[in-house]
Amino acid sequence: MLAALLFVVPAASHAAEAIEVQDARLQASPDGWLLSADFAMILPARLEDAVNRGVALQFLVEFELTRPRWYWFDESVVAAALPYRLSYHALTREYRLSRAGLAQTFQSLPDALTAMSRVRGWRVLEPDQVRAGNDYDARVRMRLDMSQLPKPFQVNALTNRDWTPSSEWKRFRFSPETPKSAP
Repeated sequence: MLAALLFVVPAASHAAEAIEVQDARLQASPDGWLLSADFAMILPARLEDAVNRGVALQFLVEFELTRPRWYWFDESVVAAALPYRLSYHALTREYRLSRAGLAQTFQSLPDALTAMSRVRGWRVLEPDQVRAGNDYDARVRMRLDMSQLPKPFQVNALTNRDWTPSSEWKRFRFSPETPKSAP
């Protein structure tokens, strides 16, 4: 019985790590701060089968920024979520990836996952939300939004970790640059 548990635990943790944050960074722009992040994604076989049978999957890229304070709890500066919707259309035999009202079609699931795994130019901060010279703690992750699944699949998600792919939070330090004075 103990030997059987040793084989089950690694399989469950592997399913939970179907998404991994590889890189995340903030870049300055005239409109604010833009997040770029790279994820490694492996869709569990059950989710792949569900997509191929017409179940739309909603993924969320979540970003949070806090300012550490020694005298009180950390100050929450911003929390933002970017939704992705992955679906398959049997009539056209194409995968459709929707983000913020824009949609792209792909011939294969790996192509759609590759596009979803590269977040570029997502404005997460306005210019006045952070102060130059302060240090901030940023974190980002991607997860399947279980609340958007059809109800029978939500019940499956409670008992099967294949239905709950999520990355760990990727934490990084963010220090806005001091603006250079005009000559």
